[in-house]
Parts: sequence; C-alpha cells; structure tokens
Amino acid sequence: MTNILDLNLAELKQWMKSNSESEFRAKQVSDWIYKGIWKFENMNNIPQATREKLQSNFYIGIPELVEEYTSKINDTRKYLFALNDGNLIECVVMKYKHGNSICISTQVGCRMGCKFCASTIGGLIRNLTTGEMLSQIMKAQHLIGERISNVVLMGSGEPFDNFENVIKFLDIVNSENGLNIGQRHITISTCGIVEKIKEFADMDMQTTLAISLHAATDEIRMRSMPIANKYSIAEIIDACKYYINKTNRRITFEYALVADLNDTTRDAEKLSVLLEGMLCHVNLIPVNEIKENELKRASNDAISRFKDVLEANNIQTTIRREMGLDINAACGQLRRSYIKGNKVNEGV
Repeated sequence: MTNILDLNLAELKQWMKSNSESEFRAKQVSDWIYKGIWKFENMNNIPQATREKLQSNFYIGIPELVEEYTSKINDTRKYLFALNDGNLIECVVMKYKHGNSICISTQVGCRMGCKFCASTIGGLIRNLTTGEMLSQIMKAQHLIGERISNVVLMGSGEPFDNFENVIKFLDIVNSENGLNIGQRHITISTCGIVEKIKEFADMDMQTTLAISLHAATDEIRMRSMPIANKYSIAEIIDACKYYINKTNRRITFEYALVADLNDTTRDAEKLSVLLEGMLCHVNLIPVNEIKENELKRASNDAISRFKDVLEANNIQTTIRREMGLDINAACGQLRRSYIKGNKVNEGV
C-alpha cells in the first residue's frame, strides 16, 4: 500500500481520475488530512464506495509516538516516532516568541559520518519519503495543539542525500493545499554535497540554505567530517558563491565549536578570510557532547572570542541558543539511547 501523504494534490487527482472518481474528491480528501482527520472512514463528505477504494490502496502514514520529553529549561520538546515499518526517527519542537519551529529528520540514520553527530552512529538505514517528513510536522502540531510556522531540515540525515524526496517535501509543505508554510520560513542544511548545492541554486527557491562547515581548513574538517575527503572547502565555497549569485540569498554557515580542534582565534581569523565579501551569516554552535566520541564543547570564553573575531572582520555572527540540553535534543541522541536501552534492531 501507498502512504497517501507521499502524493501531492495533482497526483491524487490523477489517481481519482484513473479510478473512475471525480477529481474534486482529491481536494476533499487532502483537506481532511491536513485538518487532522487521519482515518478515511471519518471523512463524512466522501462517498462510502470512494472511502473503501482509498482504504484498499492507501494508508495515512502518521507516525506513532514512542517517547516524548519536555525540557524544564525552555519548553523545548523532543519526540521519538515509530514509522509504519517500525523504524525510529526523532524531531524537536522549539517555542519562540515569533512562533513554533520544528527540526525534522530526512533519513533514518545517516551515512555522512560526522563525529559530533549521533545520527551517523550505525549508518544509514533508509531515506524518508516525502510523506514521512510531512507527517513529523503534522503529528507534532497535533501533540502541541498549535500551528508550527518554521521548519528546519537539520535533524537526523543529510537532506541532499535524499534530494528528490526533500524537494517534493518543500513543494507540498509550502502549498496552500498542504501545510502552507512559506519557503522563507524553511531552512535546509547540508554538510556540503557540491553538485546538489548547485542544482538547488538553479531551482531558485526562497528557502534558506545552511552549510555545515565546522572548519576553515580541509585538514581540520577531515578530522571530524568524512565528507571532507570528497569535497574540499574550496569546492564548497565555490558552490555557495554560485548559489548566492543565482538566488541573491544569504547563506548560513553552521560552525560547531569543539575544544582544541577548531575554536581558537586563529581558526576564527582563517574563517574570516575564507568568507570575506560573501553574503553570509555564521551560526556558532556549542557542540553537543556524545558518549561515543571524544569531542568536547568549547568553553564559553572561547566561543565569545571566536564571535568577536568574526564580527571584527564584518561577518554577521550569532551563537545558537542551546535548546533542550536536559533532554538530549541534539540530532540522533534520543533515537540512539532508546535503541541501546531497548535493544531494538532497525532496518530488518
């Protein structure tokens, strides 16, 4: 059976037509789903015969809540969801004055191997479908009883390693017939898959692009990010400049600060030279420590000094607000701890 959330409205209309149903039924079904009605039998303006056809061909793939944690510090909420096949994913809802933001996963696991990320431990199980990405937002909205207005594709997985499903997700999440979240309220993060950055640039979307850079030299980047063995920083910066020239949109560079690796003022000076003149913003991230590696969080003083150097070189810089530290809100931590504690085997 097919997850109906994987279909956009045009595809659902075509299915209706191919199954001797009126095309307008597609809009009715879609409206019910995005209003939170997740059983075909409860769609009371759809004829019984049509509902039976839908039940025979589709399921509405809303994940099951496995674990929920709410931070005592700032009301950040972390959810562990079980998909239809039993695989586990997680997402984080963060409450701000400007609205609710969600960080969603794009894959079960990840094959990029970044040392500071728990998502990569155990490797990639599989890509998420478009509908499985959408359903994280839908389920989270249901759980908090409020609308989510901002989406970040920065949870488990590398979005550009699941490019086609992610692009379709962006289309549906932005559509007035979908979740109707504006492109300018969506951020997509990549560790630097060069050809996909350029392909994304050619699409000229209004989505914010974030690059997980985390170093100013290839030598240092290779110590924590295996992707650096395939794409050099020079290639990534070249792709970013191509993106900026194509879209005239600012890029965000994510920089996780690790003690004794990339957190010195000398590192900050090198980063300043690298980004000189670019339409960009740097988001400094105090790295989340995980048990499986030796990486340690940079000190507050080192983080402040790093920021001061960048700003002295006219590079807009912020320090990411640390959300949900008491609930393991960093990518992959909750899924990893649950699998270990419950001896769960995924992908079988």
